[in-house]
Amino acid sequence: MTAPHSTSPQELSGRSLYDKDGQKVGSVQQVYLDDASGEPEWVTVRTGMFGTKETFVPLGGAQISPDRLQVPYGKEDIKEAPRIEAGGHLDPAEEENLYRHYDMSASGGRTGRRPEDTAGAPRTAEPSRSAGTPAPAGAPAPAARERETARVRGTPEITRSEERAYIDTEQHESGRARLRKHVVTEDVRTTVPVSHEEVRVTREPVGPEERTRSSASPIEEAQVELTLHEERPVVRKETVPVERVRLEAEKVTEEEEVSTKVRKEQVDYDSGRGKGSEETPGRTGRGGRDDRFT
Repeated sequence: MTAPHSTSPQELSGRSLYDKDGQKVGSVQQVYLDDASGEPEWVTVRTGMFGTKETFVPLGGAQISPDRLQVPYGKEDIKEAPRIEAGGHLDPAEEENLYRHYDMSASGGRTGRRPEDTAGAPRTAEPSRSAGTPAPAGAPAPAARERETARVRGTPEITRSEERAYIDTEQHESGRARLRKHVVTEDVRTTVPVSHEEVRVTREPVGPEERTRSSASPIEEAQVELTLHEERPVVRKETVPVERVRLEAEKVTEEEEVSTKVRKEQVDYDSGRGKGSEETPGRTGRGGRDDRFT
């Protein structure tokens, strides 16, 4: 279950990791080496909504290209892998849980793993030993191996299933906005100055000198005219553009609470000494936990 021998931890660290369908899962954070061969065997990738969770992914069957690392596992399988604290030594019990989750099998004993940090220098880790190697004299046995239980091959089993809700959003038409214009009439009042001519009668007496120079006109009827003028207001109209009005859609995001119901199966068992039932809380990866009857 190792990456190609030509691949170094420095080349894997920071590379984008994609699942079997080509969906991006996250970026490689740490590289774990096989204690025996020194080859990369596991990597951790950051997943979760804010990229705060590191999940272990095996490198068996991985395809490496200049810009990506693609593994033969689905994105959901990777995200639901057993939660193991990254940065320390991967002990045999933790590795066994990962093997079961990814449906991997290994022959013989398995060794521990040590992480390779992003700078390329291996971190200090306790010496590992194969599953069949006894502990040094006087050393306490690991908690994961306090009790050895033999598994019987060919035992009957059932698969427990449960529904999982995935909340997403889809776009729907919520309405139509229209922009129309129509004509209205309004009164406009203003004051403008206008002028007109008026008649004024003036009288000027004829002096003696003028009287001697001109002869008197005969007495008869006569008439003269004077044309008068006045100003009148004139209204002139013209159409001019004054502003542009448009419709714009603005996206507003708000929180909406969504609730649903999911079903799951519960396992009942009869051990021969009594009946019982077990409801597994939360989500468990493949392999889950064992029900042991003693």
